[in-house]
Parts: sequence; structure tokens; C-alpha cells
Amino acid sequence: MPTKGQVLVIPESGDSYEFIETAKDSGGKKVVVKSTVTTKGQIVPKHFHLLQDEEFEVLSGELTVWVNGETKQIKAGEKVVLEKMKPHNHYNSLDEPAVYRHTVSPALDFDYFIENLVGLAADGKGKNGKFGLIQELVTLRYSDSKAMLADIPVGIQKIMMHTIAPFARLFGYRAIYSKYSGFEK
Repeated sequence: MPTKGQVLVIPESGDSYEFIETAKDSGGKKVVVKSTVTTKGQIVPKHFHLLQDEEFEVLSGELTVWVNGETKQIKAGEKVVLEKMKPHNHYNSLDEPAVYRHTVSPALDFDYFIENLVGLAADGKGKNGKFGLIQELVTLRYSDSKAMLADIPVGIQKIMMHTIAPFARLFGYRAIYSKYSGFEK
């Protein structure tokens, strides 16, 4: 269960994520995570959120943001808001760490999502934020923090989510694993 002050680290990369404010702390209004990302390049697929907005405030280094087909650099002291339904990605493109405050609102289960992604990565179940299409489909289908992949047509994703994801659960795939969060979903 995510708690304020909890720091999650991916041993292989050294990337770390500190919960500044969890869904519980904010009454569901937002999740705030201080991210220190040393990994260079995209670590999550291009995506968009159906219900949530994201704000990134760069504290040090630089964050590369891809939104609506355009790439821009966000430097220390700058902020960017990525509105729901807008395809985007964010990543470190420099050799130095990107340190930023990541706010997602409303919270939904985003803190559990982070907890599970870091847990899976720490356990070697993914490489550079890529956990395979089956894990992504299960996460997309069963998470409250609804997101869609930007590079696959939504209709195809919905068909795949509703056919493959339930079957994958028979083989142990989960959106939220009890190993990382204390319950399964």
C-alpha cells in the first residue's frame, strides 16, 4: 500500500519514486510523486489517460515531453500540464538524472499503478518500462486509472482488453499484485 514518504527504487537503473502525497492523503484528489529518473529514453509507451490530467514540474535536469506529435524540453523550474485524452510521453533524454514532481489528478489508483510498475521492474519482469503487451492489456483493463496506448487504435485495444486480459488473469497476470500492494486486482 502506498504511503507518504515511501521510496520505490528500481535496482537495475537506480530510478526512484517517492510518494509525496497518496490518494489516501489527498482524499482521492491527486497523487504526487517525486521521480528521479536516470534511465535515458522512453520507459513507458506513448499513451493517453481517459480520466486524469498530469502535471510535471522539473526540479533538476531536464524532462523531454512528447505531446500531440511534438517534442519539447522542460527545464528546471518549468511545468507542463498534460490534459486527459491527449497522447503523450515523458522521459529523460540526457546523461544526468531528471528530477521532477509528477502530479496526477484525480488520484484513482495511480499510486498503486506506480507501486506495481516499479515492483515488476525491480523483479526483472520488464525492460525499460516495457512489460509486454499482455501485462499492458491486463493493466489497462483492470486499473481505475484508465489509460490507452497511443500507437494502437482504441477499438482494437478494447477488443484485446476484453478478450485477452480476462484469459491472461488465469495465468496470474494482474493490474495490481498483492506482492507489491497487499491486494490483487
